[in-house]
Amino acid sequence: MRIIHLIGTLARESGGTAHACLDMAQATAERGHEVAIFATDYGGGLGSPPPAGVELREFPVGWPTAWRTSLGLIQALWREIDRFDVMHVHSLYLFHTWVGGDSARFFGLPYTISPHGSLDPYIWRRSRLRKAATELVFQRRVLANAAAIHYTSAVERDISAPVAGPAPARVVPLGIDLAAYDALPGPAPFHAAFPITRGRRLVLFMGRLHEKKGLDLLVDGFAAAHRVHPDLHLVVAGPDDGAGEPAKRQLARLGLTEHATFTGMLLGEAKFSALSAASMFVLPSHSENFGIVVAEAMAAGLPTVVSDKVNIHNEIGGRGAIVVPCQAEAVGEAMLKLAGDPAEARRIGVQARETVRTLYAWTAVAERLEALYRDVAR
Repeated sequence: MRIIHLIGTLARESGGTAHACLDMAQATAERGHEVAIFATDYGGGLGSPPPAGVELREFPVGWPTAWRTSLGLIQALWREIDRFDVMHVHSLYLFHTWVGGDSARFFGLPYTISPHGSLDPYIWRRSRLRKAATELVFQRRVLANAAAIHYTSAVERDISAPVAGPAPARVVPLGIDLAAYDALPGPAPFHAAFPITRGRRLVLFMGRLHEKKGLDLLVDGFAAAHRVHPDLHLVVAGPDDGAGEPAKRQLARLGLTEHATFTGMLLGEAKFSALSAASMFVLPSHSENFGIVVAEAMAAGLPTVVSDKVNIHNEIGGRGAIVVPCQAEAVGEAMLKLAGDPAEARRIGVQARETVRTLYAWTAVAERLEALYRDVAR
């Protein structure tokens, strides 16, 4: 098959959507398919070579840049759309969603569209007036005309159903390259970069520092756990998307500034070393359509705490992850449980890795993604 992915940007700082697009493209290319990604250079673009076997085209972004507008992208798409058998559109409410969906329908190219959490009620209600306008202009039509709407969990599918429209729903999770977690670099590089973390038990958060991620719950929960276990140290890793400074002020009010480290975004060995150094991973998000970082932490063998708004919680709860409501007290209690019983925490960590191996290894997930494309391809 010949598959084209359409996405607004592959900039790493943009979050999990870029990561997911790249991984899907790589997984299907490795299965012998011809795969291309058309994106804009918003935010600097990918900034590194694409995965082997994947053609990457990044086009200049134009005004209004926040909408990821690109005349070059649409011109190239119209010139080359006949090359492909199926299109995969990533995200909603953006320029490429509109031109991708309408162009595919005009040229007779079937497409699947991944909302990446955009139809979750928590996200769908935000900026409602702006979104309602785009729904009226194109978004409802693009969703309705899709050959399939791709969700990464059954929960995402179910909570999206009231606003998703009539297109068929298909659930295919994201995947993990387990080989990358079989030989982690160890904690030494992370401790060398952040010496204050040496000799501490690290509570790791990793992801965009956005208000939806529940950083306020994380800090309050950490404060409760730290009172009982003063050797705990909070590590907040990720690019600031508006919630970083409020979290730092909250830590200062609680007298915990010296017991927390903000690392910025970690990539490559730095990320893997942070996972090696951590004692547990915590993500108390208010909305998370999949949470690839959760699967990454579990693949690294970390006992994991997630909220019941992380949409894979049904699959991982009790299988390497403790699922809690979006309440600071519950988050703190889960941290206390792991910190107070290291042997149990290690057992949960071993279970976490096995869960990811069973559910989210790309070797199995790629077959399901390939089947989705075959079902809708022309």
